[in-house]
Amino acid sequence: MASAAEQLAANMNFGAFGKATELKKRIWFTLGALIVYRLGTYIPLPGIDPVAINDIFTRQAGGILGMFNMFAGGALGRMTIFALNIMPYISASIIMQLMTAVLPSLEALKKEGEAGRKKINQYTRYLTVLITAGQAYGLAVGLEGMQSSIGSAVIDPGWFFRLTTVITLTGGTMFLMWLGEQITARGIGNGISLIIFAGIVAQFPHSLVATLELGRTGAMSAGFILLLVVIVLAVIYFVVFVERAQRRIVVQYPKRQVGMRVTSGESSHLPLKLNTSGVIPPIFASSILLMPITIISFMAGSGPSWLTSVSVYLGHGQPLYLLMYVGLIVFFAFFYTAVVFNPTETADNLKKYGGFIPGIRPGRNTAEYLDRVLTRLTVLGAAYLAIVCILPEILISRFSVPFYFGGTSLLIVVTVTMDTVSQIQSHLLAHQYEGLIKKAKLRGRKR
Repeated sequence: MASAAEQLAANMNFGAFGKATELKKRIWFTLGALIVYRLGTYIPLPGIDPVAINDIFTRQAGGILGMFNMFAGGALGRMTIFALNIMPYISASIIMQLMTAVLPSLEALKKEGEAGRKKINQYTRYLTVLITAGQAYGLAVGLEGMQSSIGSAVIDPGWFFRLTTVITLTGGTMFLMWLGEQITARGIGNGISLIIFAGIVAQFPHSLVATLELGRTGAMSAGFILLLVVIVLAVIYFVVFVERAQRRIVVQYPKRQVGMRVTSGESSHLPLKLNTSGVIPPIFASSILLMPITIISFMAGSGPSWLTSVSVYLGHGQPLYLLMYVGLIVFFAFFYTAVVFNPTETADNLKKYGGFIPGIRPGRNTAEYLDRVLTRLTVLGAAYLAIVCILPEILISRFSVPFYFGGTSLLIVVTVTMDTVSQIQSHLLAHQYEGLIKKAKLRGRKR
């Protein structure tokens, strides 16, 4: 067994990748699907003026539309058929996850296993259609009211434009949802996550060129650009380290008698991630804070004076904005962690299968212990999210960095990359094991 493991480790190289034909097919399929997605982000909606849309989104870059445009890979700023991207499906998934924790009927459906999961996924798709249609109609009405310096954003406003916009955007989002499922089934990695990942990464070349242009013109010193590169690498390392960090709680199982044999007690680990809530807290916090700024900018100074004062205090980099941003991140980190992890349910499952934590009595005491450990981990996780999300705000507001690095975008890019690399390694390991088994069978036949 040891020699087989050594041989497996020795063969884990690029040559093994070249022989893994199934893995190569999956990677090519994933790349092809992402290319189709990127092509769709350049097909405009019918009935809009692209020049006027570009002028409007240039002025709205700091609001919630700018954040959604980043997730959509620029598709919202160009107002294309994929303008809403996959975000309605993400919203529907989060809503269904929250409802599963609140509604007993959905919670019972979740416990039914694969059949229950399929039903919940079907409900999520139906909810995605409703959310997409609502957002598409709101976007169509909003476009009709938008005015740029050169005129209206919509060439011929009316019910026909609204209807075609709703149908086109709903179809675009449903196509992306289907495409993401195909990538998950026939490609490599999580399809939905890779679509968001591709949209974010597509903005990186533009940001890099803008930074180098500032260095060339002398607006940003070469030393500061070098320092920025060091900060970027340090933050990426920090994010990878924290995302991999786990608190492993030892779980002991007693001896069992199977027939005439008595099996020895086994021990395993219950892994608790340091950042259980993932990227949900920054997304919710950003959406809530950017909403009033976007509404005020649409009013173009026609609203009450106090509303304009609020927008000034809630501007990017302002102390009140940073304070509220951190507070909302901490709140949603604890809230979402409480939704996705139930200490009482986990303790009951351990007790049901005879497992226990050494030194802790099964049942209520185990639940209290898990809750205490999870609370401490969430404190560290919320602090980590706050640091990663506040850093780009400081860089942009204080040092005029021309791109948004950190926060939700960085978390998504790093976590999706880690997950995809992990799946590629799993496929390579499976291919290596298959090769070793075939060699062992051939040797057995020769003997």
